[in-house]
Amino acid sequence: MKLNANILLLLATRAVASNAGSGNSSYAVQKPPLTTKWTYTAGTNPWPEYPRPQLERSEWKNLNGIWRYESASDLAAANNPPFNSTLSHEVLVPSCLESALSGIQGNNTLYSWFSTSFTVPSEWDDNVLLNFGAIDYEATVFVNGHNASFHRGGYFQFTVDVTKYLTSGENELLVFVHDPTDSGDYVIPIGKQTLNPSHIFYTPCSGIWQSVWIESAPANHVVQLDLAADMHGVVNTTVYTSQKNAEKVEVAIIDAKSGKSVASHQGLSNEPFHFTVSSPKLWSPDSPTLYNVTVTFGKDKIQSYTGFRTVSKGTVDGVVRPLLNGEFIFWFGTLDQGYWPDGLYTPPNREAMVYDIQTLKKLGFNMLRKHIKVETALFYRACDELGLMVIQDMPALRPLQSILPNDAQQQEFVRQLEVLVNQLKSYPSIVTWVIYNEGWGQLIEGYPEFALTDLVKQLDPTRLVDSTTGWYDHGAGDFSDNHHYANPQCGTPFYSISSSPFDPKRIGFQGEFGGIGNNVSLEHLWNNQAAINSINQTYEIDETIDSWNYRSHYLLSELKDQIELFSCSGGVWTQTTDVEGEVNGLLTYDRRVLRTDEKQWKADIQALYDAATARQNSTVSARSLGI
Repeated sequence: MKLNANILLLLATRAVASNAGSGNSSYAVQKPPLTTKWTYTAGTNPWPEYPRPQLERSEWKNLNGIWRYESASDLAAANNPPFNSTLSHEVLVPSCLESALSGIQGNNTLYSWFSTSFTVPSEWDDNVLLNFGAIDYEATVFVNGHNASFHRGGYFQFTVDVTKYLTSGENELLVFVHDPTDSGDYVIPIGKQTLNPSHIFYTPCSGIWQSVWIESAPANHVVQLDLAADMHGVVNTTVYTSQKNAEKVEVAIIDAKSGKSVASHQGLSNEPFHFTVSSPKLWSPDSPTLYNVTVTFGKDKIQSYTGFRTVSKGTVDGVVRPLLNGEFIFWFGTLDQGYWPDGLYTPPNREAMVYDIQTLKKLGFNMLRKHIKVETALFYRACDELGLMVIQDMPALRPLQSILPNDAQQQEFVRQLEVLVNQLKSYPSIVTWVIYNEGWGQLIEGYPEFALTDLVKQLDPTRLVDSTTGWYDHGAGDFSDNHHYANPQCGTPFYSISSSPFDPKRIGFQGEFGGIGNNVSLEHLWNNQAAINSINQTYEIDETIDSWNYRSHYLLSELKDQIELFSCSGGVWTQTTDVEGEVNGLLTYDRRVLRTDEKQWKADIQALYDAATARQNSTVSARSLGI
């Protein structure tokens, strides 16, 4: 990209705070390289919503807001906690330390201390549970001077029963966080994060980036609720409890509109059981019906929800297809990275987060691929409510085979894959799990994706598995998944070096394509010179919005041809928004410009669905073309 003198001057004058050593201990939003309309309205009471909608308790207290923060020198600092000290900086929780919204906007925040205090409501007479939505990457939790818990994994929620550590007044909460990202020889699940951002790899997220809250629960309480409700009305349930014994538990399914119970059943905790709801309304992108759920286990009463739907695969007119509720519909969505210029991994608020999903629905998409990141529980709830299928990636290890995991690192990857599936498997919108993206961290010898696919299917037999999306495909899983830019190669008799030949025994799928870029003015760009310099690495640059929409129409028409002629069952367009040095989003990174010609895109997307419907009743097939 060529920059004129005025833009160069603007670049020089738009200074960005970049480290935590500014000496400003009071919280203020830092000036990010790019803002959104929510940047300066997020406030200091972020994410007030109950954070875990599938296991909700009535007695809870949000601990989000202004905490204290201080950097630490190394890992050994955890052995010398700064109890009863005032840490040097105020910080917003939840947020990424590297983000402007945190008030820190740090670099290389590998070791960190966080502190706050809380009181327990006097009316609570049960145990007190301390909950964290996600901390990246390792967290040691201290309560009133006691080491209460250790957690590893930057994308997953965890709970600590802190009852025995509490006092009657103020309670000190201190958290030590170690986030190595891709430093040294660490090989951990990091997705697109890197300490050295460049083009398709982005600014990392360290610290407490999802909500923190306390709640009241009896000593023996529900710790996990697995719900899988299918198209026939069968509800498979397991209610896991803290003491792991078998005691009576009651589950009720409630019509969300009328508030009336449509079924209830008594079973035993920590053992699977099932029951049937007669003629339920099914969940689909066109009709995302949800039912409320009440779980009663002794004194513990949980509010939850579910949707009735079945995900499977089957042969339709000689082609292996993904099926939703027994029917083939074309799956079409975007590569959804979930990055924000002001909050990085953490959206400024729920309104901002939902805006992306609503934009996709408005254009006619019925799916998104959550790309090597795990979102908040409220994100999946929004997809459930709005009717957007989710293909969920496991966050990747280091990319492009740069450093492969050793045995211990591979075991940790597998453990976190299990956590991912177990934590998210009750959301109706999730239809597929992705294990490996483009060979990132994928061991080539021994083909571990076969055993990992079996593991995922054992943990969750209700969904499909895309074992290797792009690149090193040896035949595992339900999808024959091609990545190709810019034009698609979906279930076709032609392919390129970046993917394997189409396997007709599996679902033909275009895991990534498109990726065409359109540069914009500096006011909508991530104002970082290294990122700006990388823009021309985009697969294709279209100089005007009109030419970008023309090229989009051409590529979507090519995808439609592959539905009609070959074995294409779904596709993922790159991508929902621009991210840092990438300018290939439907939306710019600040969400202020929507590039799409709405009428054209809605027609082109509907044409994909129509072609898939017509194909099922057509005599045209790959075999009739001699393929």
